[in-house]
Amino acid sequence: MLLQVSNISKSYGVTPILSQISMQVLERERIGLVGVNGAGKSTLLKIIAGEITPDSGDIHKPKDLKLGYLAQNSGLQSDRTIIEEMRAVFAHLIQAEQELRELEVKIADPELHADEKRYADILDRYAKRSDWFKENGGFEINTRINSVLHGMGFGSFDPDTPISTLSGGQKTRLALARILLQAPDLLMLDEPTNYLDIETLTWLESYLRGYPGAIVVVSHDRYFLDALADTIIEIERHAAKRYTGNYSRYLELKAADYETQLKHFEKQQEEIERMEQFIQRNIVRASTTKRAQSRRKALDKLERVDKPLGDLKKAHFSFEIERMSGKDVLTVEGLSVEFPGRERPLFRNVGFKLTRGETVALIGPNGIGKSTLLKALVGQLEPATGTIQLGTHVKLGYYDQEHTRLNPQNTILEELWSAYPHLEETRIRTVLGNFLFSGEDVLKRISSLSGGEKARVSLSKLMLAEANLLILDEPTNHLDLFSKEVLEAALLDYEGTLFFISHDRYFLNKMAERIVELGPDGMSHFLGNYDEMLDKKREMEEEALEAAALRSSTSKKSAAPEAAPSSSSYEAEKQAKREERNRQRKAEQLESEIAQLEEQITALEERLADPEVFGNYLRVQELQAEIDTKRSALAAAYEQWEQYM
Repeated sequence: MLLQVSNISKSYGVTPILSQISMQVLERERIGLVGVNGAGKSTLLKIIAGEITPDSGDIHKPKDLKLGYLAQNSGLQSDRTIIEEMRAVFAHLIQAEQELRELEVKIADPELHADEKRYADILDRYAKRSDWFKENGGFEINTRINSVLHGMGFGSFDPDTPISTLSGGQKTRLALARILLQAPDLLMLDEPTNYLDIETLTWLESYLRGYPGAIVVVSHDRYFLDALADTIIEIERHAAKRYTGNYSRYLELKAADYETQLKHFEKQQEEIERMEQFIQRNIVRASTTKRAQSRRKALDKLERVDKPLGDLKKAHFSFEIERMSGKDVLTVEGLSVEFPGRERPLFRNVGFKLTRGETVALIGPNGIGKSTLLKALVGQLEPATGTIQLGTHVKLGYYDQEHTRLNPQNTILEELWSAYPHLEETRIRTVLGNFLFSGEDVLKRISSLSGGEKARVSLSKLMLAEANLLILDEPTNHLDLFSKEVLEAALLDYEGTLFFISHDRYFLNKMAERIVELGPDGMSHFLGNYDEMLDKKREMEEEALEAAALRSSTSKKSAAPEAAPSSSSYEAEKQAKREERNRQRKAEQLESEIAQLEEQITALEERLADPEVFGNYLRVQELQAEIDTKRSALAAAYEQWEQYM
């Protein structure tokens, strides 16, 4: 065990944030910390890191534990260059390397050879420091720095770039790069996926899966939590609960827990009602008074099961349209955008069409111009070339991820009322209530709101627009996991046309029917969601490799016509790839079968523990036989899976 948190409580004034929180972190464990915005996740990490003091409770950890904590959006503030800051992480190794160079100079000095004892001491010192330097990764410093900088999106940057000249998002990514290089025993990250594009996110997942220490991460990225976490700790109603598995597994377990608790509660309520009816019927009859009194004592002593609490209050809303648009909603041709001082356009040759009812995602690396393209579509920016044509009866609604269209001086109520002055206050308050702004909340100034609250205000304005074309720039940013699910449900029911930017791969998988990928010289088009796009890209790469192998094989044959004909290396390679794909497909099918069997066995074992079942000998035998059959099938599936792997 690396860390033990015991009964931590924290309040701000009279408002409790955490109450009797206990959790533990084991070696190499990957914990996802989840909960709604304001649940206390960041507060808990700050307490563990020693940045704030709890009101009560203890934290136990080994004295030599190396703990690294990266707060949310904490950009790196430094006067150094990128490479200087990264090399500073390895100051102890660089100092040792300098000492080795100095020892080498001494060893090469002929005058020193005369003093045998001193010469032997220096050789011994050099051998020990060399071993220490090698064991602590001294020879891998540059490789590690280059690998992490490239993975975090700094591969094209001049390493001598001053950090002070970077943007806020770049400084945040660099802070994450530095803490990865520090490689603490326990790595605590608060929303590390902010400001990361899909390529960087994928690299980070891969890096963290192979990380040698333990990880505790707060994230609202469900795809990221599914790929990384093996444990989920949920903070809800100021308390913590642990679930084994990734985020999707946590949702299943939580739903099953709720159903089990509800059944126990309902069963006890039925028993209580029967006992009370018996008491009422028999308490007045002399012959049964004693039995009724005995039953009442039993009822008084009964340990009551609390009714399980349902989900916390969630936002709930829908996007209505004022009228249906024509079939052709948006046509873009030959679009390019230029900025002063740039040698070439930010992007060019951009063209695509949207038809009524489509849901299309726009993706691409950070800095390629995705948000700029949306601003051009909604008329906030004039393109250098090209045309943008809206179809008939198109009413456009735009969601800006920076929320620049919100007036910081307005209250929440004023913000909506100024946009829709014809609406009654009751209607506006009802809409805001749907977005969890009730009572005095609507009088908060926009300038005082959190990122998540500003997102909900922007969404409430968008909902009232009744637009039949929604253009959304990172709509899931700053939303907690539960609010994201509500937004998804609303957009899935939306009858208009949807064009959106997102780095949220879970959201892309659930929403996108088509994906367009923006590059500097145009767009690539993919039918389907994010995972289907990845499959298509892999297919295209394989086809390109096969074509290259065929060209290579053909050129070799033409260069050496005298060689005896043999089985084509290209065909052999193609067959090997086909077999590898079949093997992977079969292994994935078996993994799915194993997961289903494990779930079925767990469900049968739970039924076996039901009081109504374990009293029935025949039913127990039937269930046990079914469990044994499933276990045999599970063992066979595991054996097959191991062969394929």
